[in-house]
Amino acid sequence: GRRPGDRRPMKADLALILETAREAGELARRMKAQGLKIWSKDGGSPVTDADIAVDELLKARLEAARPDYGWLSEETADDPTRLERKRLFVVDPIDGTAAFLKDRPWWSVSIAVVEDGKPVAGVVFAPELDETFTATVGAGAFLNGAVIAASAQDRVEDCSMLGDAPMFRHPAWREPWPPMHIETRNSIAYRMCLVADGRFDAALALSGKSEWDLAAADLICAEA
Repeated sequence: GRRPGDRRPMKADLALILETAREAGELARRMKAQGLKIWSKDGGSPVTDADIAVDELLKARLEAARPDYGWLSEETADDPTRLERKRLFVVDPIDGTAAFLKDRPWWSVSIAVVEDGKPVAGVVFAPELDETFTATVGAGAFLNGAVIAASAQDRVEDCSMLGDAPMFRHPAWREPWPPMHIETRNSIAYRMCLVADGRFDAALALSGKSEWDLAAADLICAEA
């Protein structure tokens, strides 16, 4: 294992996933410009040929660079042998496919390195916005190389909230939500990064999420 204080592998891993995320984001943009093929997954969520092409590019680049790491991705059939590996890549090739399809900029490429079940390096790259969020464990979180921090807001009243506005008005809530400034962004990873950098105070999603949605953004939030 890594000696305490030995940050070189983590720095090298961050540099690798950062370069790979940027390459993947540019591929997705090019394919969108050329016209996408779109179909539905089981469960009805949309998937495109860009999701698959980006997944293949990420897998090829990252596995070539780190053949001993495991792999978990939204667009690859799961291989349980990943559980035997000390480190693995956890990837969402295009998080926020709905935004990607509707020509909105709020989609991202999300890559994390997970060691012993915890993310230790993460990148969330939003190509259309030219925003790159990065973090390594214990070293802070960054947007385009500048240190970021979460907001100091500690009250729900008048907070800036990312979520689905109709959800907050739903009659199932036992008591009504206080007034908030509510906006929507499609990618859950990008939403979490907007909380990490203080542009929003909180985000709420009630639907289930997967490791690939959360791994990189979870580390970025924790470090911010």
